[in-house]
Amino acid sequence: MQRSELCAASMPKRRPSLARRALTLGACALALGFSALGVTAPASAQSKTLKLQSTWPASSTNQDNFKEFAERVDKLTAGALKIDALAAGQIVPPFEILDATHKKVIDGGHGISYYWVGKSKAATLFSNTPVGIVGMDHMDFMGWLYEGGGLELWNELYQKELKLNVVVLPVLPASPQALGWFKRPIQTVDDFKGMKCRQTGIVAELYKRMGQATVNMPGGEIVPAAERGTIDCAEWVGGIEDLRLGLPQVFKYHYVPGMHEMASIGEVFFNKDVWDGLSPQQREAIKSAATETFFRWWVRFQKQNAEALEEMQTKFGTQILQPPRDLLIETMKVWDTMAKEFSDADPFFKKVYESQKAYGAKVIPARRFMFPPYSFAANHYFPQKKQ
Repeated sequence: MQRSELCAASMPKRRPSLARRALTLGACALALGFSALGVTAPASAQSKTLKLQSTWPASSTNQDNFKEFAERVDKLTAGALKIDALAAGQIVPPFEILDATHKKVIDGGHGISYYWVGKSKAATLFSNTPVGIVGMDHMDFMGWLYEGGGLELWNELYQKELKLNVVVLPVLPASPQALGWFKRPIQTVDDFKGMKCRQTGIVAELYKRMGQATVNMPGGEIVPAAERGTIDCAEWVGGIEDLRLGLPQVFKYHYVPGMHEMASIGEVFFNKDVWDGLSPQQREAIKSAATETFFRWWVRFQKQNAEALEEMQTKFGTQILQPPRDLLIETMKVWDTMAKEFSDADPFFKKVYESQKAYGAKVIPARRFMFPPYSFAANHYFPQKKQ
């Protein structure tokens, strides 16, 4: 049916009111005008689908974050933009998603920047790892990203320093993370030394300097290695993630917190050509979805962790303990030494690190005065049992 026929068919059979006839004729005239100009009205049924892949297994809560982000993009764009949130390995190996995004093998990825320290040590600074860099928690770090120029530096790392054609946003507050799981208790820094422990990335280097014999292995290999006795301890995430992995079944002692990932934050990134090809409204929807997912997923994650810790104790008899204070202090001291070495060797690392220290120096002392210690009210309403 032609547009003129459609308009004729749409005219009411009974004698309409003058106002109704005017509205109908006006709509038809507008449609015919668009037709004459070769312009069609946008159809909501038309949508674009981007293929993004994560570094996470399908069962991971981190993958849940990724899927929730994709769902929010879909809803915020009324279905005009969809994201296929693929799990690790579905298109490329997990740790190849950054390069694959650059090459447009995939449209983007979901991971955490400390995976890329092999390309640049500065990559760890954008995951707020280790030690919250200078003690920044999640909100401090997000403040640095959005109010202190950090997000521009992050994109500068990828686009200018590493020559990668990507655009990045924060999305995943997968922390705080536990110090780890141990087969025997630790009471001093010396107890920590000599242990053969599963660690990864920049944290593996840090703990190696503290005397651990670190071993890099995928999460799925931790339980078999512990059962064989080839490792004495392991760090994964903590809470719900560690429960799902089965760590309470092979380790007795669980120490929380750790300073290595006290406020680590993950990323979602897009091929820049793909990003530039989106409409301004779609790009804004992605930014909003990332911010909303960060908050909504994080509060759910903390509840899941609380429930998981309870199950570890009641079902598996896990002893949940706090690390020795001197061990946490030593972690910060060793990181300070490493950060100085990296700053001396890499001007860009120094540029980012100095920016973070300057922002931290402004907000952290102020928050220390403005906010009561979390333990202040917690100990009043929920007194801590002695270890």
